[in-house]
Amino acid sequence: MSIFTPQKYFNVKSNNKLFIAIIAALVVGVAIGGIVHYQFPEYIAGFSKNIKLLGTIFIRLVQMIIAPLVFSTLVVGIAKMGDMKMVGRVGGKAMAWFISASLISLLIGLFLVNLMAPGKGTSIQMDNPTEAASDLLKNSQSFSIEQFVTHIFPKSIFEAFATNEILQIVVFSILFGVALAAIGKQGESLTKALDTVAHVVLKMVNYIMWFAPLGVLGAVASAVASYGFEIFALYANYLLAFTIGILVLWVVMLVVGYLILGNRLWDLLRHIKTPLLVAFTTTSSEAVFPKMVEELEKFGCQPKIVSFTLPLGYSFNLDGSMMYMTFASVFIAQVYGIDMPLEKQLLMLMVLMLTSKGVAGVPRASLIVVVATCAMFGIPPEGIALILPIDHFCDMARSMTNVLGNALSTAAVDKWEGKSLQTEQE
Repeated sequence: MSIFTPQKYFNVKSNNKLFIAIIAALVVGVAIGGIVHYQFPEYIAGFSKNIKLLGTIFIRLVQMIIAPLVFSTLVVGIAKMGDMKMVGRVGGKAMAWFISASLISLLIGLFLVNLMAPGKGTSIQMDNPTEAASDLLKNSQSFSIEQFVTHIFPKSIFEAFATNEILQIVVFSILFGVALAAIGKQGESLTKALDTVAHVVLKMVNYIMWFAPLGVLGAVASAVASYGFEIFALYANYLLAFTIGILVLWVVMLVVGYLILGNRLWDLLRHIKTPLLVAFTTTSSEAVFPKMVEELEKFGCQPKIVSFTLPLGYSFNLDGSMMYMTFASVFIAQVYGIDMPLEKQLLMLMVLMLTSKGVAGVPRASLIVVVATCAMFGIPPEGIALILPIDHFCDMARSMTNVLGNALSTAAVDKWEGKSLQTEQE
């Protein structure tokens, strides 16, 4: 019995075709959205609502298979490890990366938003809070230690599956995998069955990913039709500063990646180009989780490392979102003219390190954390309405950055673990 090998289900030629199809859908989506916004303004609301359904369908199709994929691959991976010392070692290395990456991402956002001060002297005006802003304010009111705990420990695995709470599924899967490995030969038949489930789900991924171009077209066309291109001029300072922040974060991550992986870094980037593009165009890093599993294994990472590290990364290693949280929080304070001394900002950074882990799997989690943090530090949480109009476009960049961070962390842990095994054998 061998752990699934997704190479069977995907080939380079089909992957390139998918990449080209997504690029074409992106261009067409921008064009259609622009035409509707400027030529047929009376149809904007209806068009945006209906065309967005294409993106919604794609996201829901992917969400449909995330829970069974995370559960089956993670349990099989741990059961295959057998040695619980190895589970602890891999988990320790992964968490060390996640904490370090989160801290660096937060610091970069904090440094650049203070350096460039995009919120000072801004001409952005805030109207009455929109329905979306009101929903975020309402959702953030219950943000507490209790919510943090309930988003980690499931009271029912069936509820966690039904609501796609990845972190809760990970917790249950780790315990289940450890127990399965502990009973030895008695659990081999179940391990084999879950291995087969993983094969089937990965085959489903092959079908679902071909709907990605339509999902991209719907998401992009809806956003452009709703806001037009003037939104970029209005938020020029904000977008410029955030873009520079994302680029700096990418440079840092790629440099670290090169130091660890060497020239193999470029091969890794080639493998994850489609997941990066899908995450960018759909604003969902979750949408590419199944594809990431395949591409990382095709790159050469051990299946048991991928199945263990990647789900953890989706809960604890959201580098783009982490940078955005400090950036957005301080930006709102700047717009309102609220003084944020260094010690207060550093305290905010530490709070974000903790609270950001408590909303894993929550829709628009980054914005909910921003609202809760603003309220905690005396910044008007209503200021979230300032950044909502441009958030979709910022979300494109931070989602893609999250994918890159998780790919690098998994590849790095795999290499370190390979060296550990080699040392043990010697």
